[in-house]
Amino acid sequence: MSRTFKDAELARRLSRRNILGVAAGATAATIIGTATAQAAGRDHAQGPGKGHGHDHGHGHGPGKGKPVLPPGRLGIQLYSLRDKISTLGFAPVFAELEKYGYDEIELAGYSQGSAGPITPAQLKRLAKDHGLNPIGSHVGYYDDNNPGAYTFAQNLEKVLDDAQTLGLKHIGTASGPFRYGSTVDGWKRAADDFNEYGAAARKRGMKFYQHNHAEEFSFATDKPKVRLYDVLLAETDPGLVYLEMDIYWAYCAQFRFSKRADGTRAPLDPLKYVLKHPNRYPLFHVKDGVRDDTTRDGYRMSDVGDGDIDYKTFLSKVTNRTHQGRSYHHWQAEHDNPVESLAFARKSSEHLHSLREGRCGD
Repeated sequence: MSRTFKDAELARRLSRRNILGVAAGATAATIIGTATAQAAGRDHAQGPGKGHGHDHGHGHGPGKGKPVLPPGRLGIQLYSLRDKISTLGFAPVFAELEKYGYDEIELAGYSQGSAGPITPAQLKRLAKDHGLNPIGSHVGYYDDNNPGAYTFAQNLEKVLDDAQTLGLKHIGTASGPFRYGSTVDGWKRAADDFNEYGAAARKRGMKFYQHNHAEEFSFATDKPKVRLYDVLLAETDPGLVYLEMDIYWAYCAQFRFSKRADGTRAPLDPLKYVLKHPNRYPLFHVKDGVRDDTTRDGYRMSDVGDGDIDYKTFLSKVTNRTHQGRSYHHWQAEHDNPVESLAFARKSSEHLHSLREGRCGD
């Protein structure tokens, strides 16, 4: 790692974890170590203020004050590390995440490519061996052209069987509720599907959730004053269907969908959605972006800490909403296409652990 964490509690935890070693053998560990060292070298070569986040008054860097990130609640969406998992396997990747101070993982498939077959039970045990809690998983919503598809619509019981074997508390989809189109009635039908999956998941002690992209915040084609995301909230049972806000895509939606097609204002504030319905958001994707009004989405995706999304404020307001706020929510770092996935994972953990409340710039 390029620098040590300043947080005493984290330092103690990392010290304990560093003695465990890598279970996948010296060759894979050497490959990962070399890649990480090279990436760290590039970070330092960029000079001050680069590689570890711009200073936007968001509480970057270590310091005094209460950590914004609750202990034991930092995860990573493994889709961000799919290149390393597909070539090296889960074990060496988990060993690196352990060293970086991660507590949880969110899965995006249960295979490891050329590293060979692995069962859900083996995957669960491997994660536990590295101090990582599998907190959730993304599975497809539907594939109506393939009855054998591994999706909620086509193989609900198999999906839940595997989730239960993995010991997941949450099982969800990153597919948008567009199965029946973009009308209000179409989304009501999708909400009925989600209620069904949520009821089945609850019987097994799990929570079903949906992960958003920007388009969920667009407007219904038949009723252009109605935001589709609001239909989803209204038509799903809050005791059965939960939400994972991808904060980056929600801010992209704010840029794209704060006006209706006729030009009338339709204010959209991602944070207000969460604060209005806090118990519906057990999971979040922490993804960053540099503001760029010349792009379709208004942002260019970046490593966490290198962008303009104010995570110090967002996390603080969500976790401080109630006395249980710091223990209820789970924060998963993600980047869809990082330049160097392990460097992204390391930098994201360092940045989020460094955020402190009550610092200058508030």
